[in-house]
Amino acid sequence: MRVGPLKLKAQLYCGDEPAMGPGKADLLEAIDRTGSISAAGRALGMSYRRTWLLVDSMNRCFRERLVETTAGGGQGRGARLTDAGRDVIARYRALEAKLADAVGSDLAGLAALLREEPLP
Repeated sequence: MRVGPLKLKAQLYCGDEPAMGPGKADLLEAIDRTGSISAAGRALGMSYRRTWLLVDSMNRCFRERLVETTAGGGQGRGARLTDAGRDVIARYRALEAKLADAVGSDLAGLAALLREEPLP
């Protein structure tokens, strides 16, 4: 997430593995919108394999699964966020908002010292 010239990237780790970060949060939201892991990946420009690896990682890192899947095509098939998945997204986005608010005054002073563009 960018706040003016500052890029904030909150990541939550499970051991040495990133359990949640901005990309995984975007993926969960895309799964919620599309009802499909593969469609969510396409919407975000990710490969099918990458999206499945990210979902697997999140499901292994959290105490409860964030995404449930039903194999095959057709009615009632695909993927959906669990209540835990929705809770994690809401808490993660709230954390991002608080981080952005917290840097406000310090960032203004630093940003005033920056050039618009680097010198050639």
